[in-house]
Amino acid sequence: MEFFDIGTIFFLVAAVVIFFQLRNVLGRRTGNERPPFDPYSARRDAKDAKDAPQAPENVVALPRKRPPGEPAPDAYASIDAVAKPDTDLNRGLRAIKDAEASFEPKGFVDGAKMAYEMIVMAYADGDRKTLKNLLSREVYDGFVAAIGEREAKSEKVQSSFVGIDKADIVAAEMKGSEAHVTLRVVSELISATRDKAGTVIDGDPETVAEVKDVWTFARDTRSRDPNWKLVATEEED
Repeated sequence: MEFFDIGTIFFLVAAVVIFFQLRNVLGRRTGNERPPFDPYSARRDAKDAKDAPQAPENVVALPRKRPPGEPAPDAYASIDAVAKPDTDLNRGLRAIKDAEASFEPKGFVDGAKMAYEMIVMAYADGDRKTLKNLLSREVYDGFVAAIGEREAKSEKVQSSFVGIDKADIVAAEMKGSEAHVTLRVVSELISATRDKAGTVIDGDPETVAEVKDVWTFARDTRSRDPNWKLVATEEED
């Protein structure tokens, strides 16, 4: 048997030490290692990310479309709330709604109440200009005639509008393209008529009187003019 010399043993020992050091540093493959870095692949990934559409930071959701078979909102709900279904009033209001989609009973009543106060005060003041914008030609002629007769006698009306206690729609119908809505109004008013000498000849300047009126307003649904005009008046007993 031949013996290794000292130099050979030294190189063998050095080789073993180097092997174990590389093993500790590099470790063993476990199958979970990252793939080797590919600079060309990295460039392609960066370019693709740059060219891809960027999602906005703030996303606003659009209104969803109604699925097939889902019922539309009840267009007549506001009408059914003020007029019992299957009544003449309900059918009349629905007919107006069909002719003018923007019609709403509550909005109409609110506007009619303001018009009522304006007309009452304009009549007391003899304000023909305001009346002309709010009355139909026939009603306007009647009001102006009464104002003219009062002025001819030098009579003056002193009125203070207190307020409206109640305003209800009592009738509605379509006459061709014209919508007609009748309102029953209960209001409170202080009114007195004085003659030329200042003597009270009608009413009472110190007393609040309850006034009950039935007024009908109309509007041509084909017209661009959104205003309703008073077409008929009646004082309720």
